[in-house]
Amino acid sequence: MNDSVESYEIVVVGAGAAGLATAKLLHDEGLSPLVLEAGPEPGAAWRDRYDRLRLHTPRLLSGLPGLRIPRRYGRWVARDDLIEYFRDYTAIHDLDVRVNCRVDRLEPSWVLHTSDGPIRADHVVVATGYNGIPFVPDWPGRGSFGGELVHSSQYRNPRPYAGKDVLVVGAGNSGAEIAHDVIDGGAARSRLSVRTPPQIVRRATLGIPAQLLGMAIRKLPPDWVDPFTMWQRKVAIPDLGDRGLPRPPHGVRTSFITTGTTPILDVGIVDAVKRGRVEVVAAVEGFEGADVLLADGSRITPDVVIAATGFRAGLDELVAGLDVLGPRGLPTKTDGEPALPGLWFVGFVPTLGGQLREGSIAAAKVAEALAAELAGRMQPVGRVDDDPDRVAGPDLAQ
Repeated sequence: MNDSVESYEIVVVGAGAAGLATAKLLHDEGLSPLVLEAGPEPGAAWRDRYDRLRLHTPRLLSGLPGLRIPRRYGRWVARDDLIEYFRDYTAIHDLDVRVNCRVDRLEPSWVLHTSDGPIRADHVVVATGYNGIPFVPDWPGRGSFGGELVHSSQYRNPRPYAGKDVLVVGAGNSGAEIAHDVIDGGAARSRLSVRTPPQIVRRATLGIPAQLLGMAIRKLPPDWVDPFTMWQRKVAIPDLGDRGLPRPPHGVRTSFITTGTTPILDVGIVDAVKRGRVEVVAAVEGFEGADVLLADGSRITPDVVIAATGFRAGLDELVAGLDVLGPRGLPTKTDGEPALPGLWFVGFVPTLGGQLREGSIAAAKVAEALAAELAGRMQPVGRVDDDPDRVAGPDLAQ
């Protein structure tokens, strides 16, 4: 390799929350990582989320190491305020973030093939997150649909859908919020397609945020968690069975462990369904011209289908041939244990304890282990504990 190739001791791929936290904590160890961000600013992926978005975790539990989120942003931080916080975080901690630099492929030794040319590193920390690439199921007849079909990542606000019949597919947080948002914004009709009855919890109950419950789950005996969350839903969420959203037969813990999906945090969808403003319909099975075919045998003809069907990590091309991914396309070793000598992953473990908070905890594990290795005092690092609120990866199907 010629001498013109840039060389760094550590390169962090991705300037989202986990990447910035890792870089800051490495900086605290006297190291100077280069952070590469494909977008135009730190936390750029958040800019592509819908306008209405606010964090479901409270401000005091969502900050990154070394800087609290400002009080002026309120308890539930808005999308644009979070991006401003990331920008300030980068500047205050003097992090070396190179924006508009996409990493396409990673080769052993380690060479990063980027949009700015090759970069060589002794250690690479991949922090691109598990929401890398939008996923839309290959429904039969999808190409024949005569209406508009978009992924939820393309949704910004309800203005383009005013006066239209909208079907949102997928009963996660994004799907629930978009279905609510479009009807508030003047859609003629809003329907939410649901395959499996979702867990639903209040974002806060009696002022106590749902995130605290998620954090507590790992401390509670497993056989307590499901009964408690089932009781909590019964007293906090009205019975929506007659509206197409029956209570699941099990609690939050079982749902999370078996599917990797987090509960819907209610910021209006419960009332919208209860009042019939958002109609719940069966799962989508396919398309036939203008018709959407549902699992109960019925057909509907929406103008627009918004697929809130999740994401994939999109790591396959980046680490092709390295044999570091599991069957779901997520790293087999992460958060403090190197996948290969010199290759680390951080922020790829879904959690009920709040992704920003848990990403910071994972970043601390990576920074500590990597700094110890570089200092020549590396101790054996075990795999991430099998905490009951952490799983190998989400099932992102509808």
